Amino acid sequence: MSSAESIVVGYDGSVEAGRAVRWAAHQADLRHCELHVVHCSLWPLLTHDLGPVEGVADSGLQHYAEAVLAEGVDHATSAAPQVKIRTSLLYGWPAEHLRTAAAGATMLVVGSRGIGGFMGLVVGSVSLELAATANCPVAVVRSDDNPGAPVVVGIEHYGHSAALTDACTLASVAGVSVVVIHVRRLHFSVGKPGFAAGEALNAATELLDGAVQAARAEAPGLEISGKLVEDSSVPRGLLKAAGDASLVVVGSRGQGLIRGTIGSTAHAVLHHAKCPVLVSRHTGLAAEGTQPD
Repeated sequence: MSSAESIVVGYDGSVEAGRAVRWAAHQADLRHCELHVVHCSLWPLLTHDLGPVEGVADSGLQHYAEAVLAEGVDHATSAAPQVKIRTSLLYGWPAEHLRTAAAGATMLVVGSRGIGGFMGLVVGSVSLELAATANCPVAVVRSDDNPGAPVVVGIEHYGHSAALTDACTLASVAGVSVVVIHVRRLHFSVGKPGFAAGEALNAATELLDGAVQAARAEAPGLEISGKLVEDSSVPRGLLKAAGDASLVVVGSRGQGLIRGTIGSTAHAVLHHAKCPVLVSRHTGLAAEGTQPD
């Protein structure tokens, strides 16, 4: 189990995981906290022969796993040389180990292709599982092309949102602004669009204004703005509005692995966002303020 003052990142030797480790190291540097680099080896599930090949130096699956972990540390130190790093080499299914390692941590970071290489799907089966089941915020990193751009967070309902809090925290440590987005879904009938009544528009505007004011109260020194987006698809509207973001924050109410348990919006954003995505998971905290799940 990790300390609350730590960021846990999984590394499997892939290019995507390398980006995740560097991003996580940068976040740990900004937050002045420890980075925990974890490598989970699947080889014991396939063979018990992990030792070196006789007569061949630096051989064997055990040595290979240790080398992969050391490579992950190299990625971290190259990105943030001053960050304190600890490591874990674990054997077995990555999702289970990473979920346990990140229990109580500040954040869990994984690459977009998941931990496990060839087992990953579009986002990565392990990454998707962790986004749905971890008890701390989960960042899925595909690229980090706009580090100075705003943090974008999607908001749906009234009330305090853990996702809004996470967005403000991430923006504060990075020194960037926050854009709070509410997508008002438009429904279409045959032949012509059917727009929501004026009362619905007023309610959406009021909701967005309330979220912006709440964010400004929570982070007084931060530049925070709101944007009301209208689209027939909530994920598409959010993704369009977040096209140049440094990070997109979405919420999750899910507790399981069935598609959609992290929310249809979160699921779509994870698959299609070009920037890192943070799924704002806080076990035991209300998530009713986040953009649709």
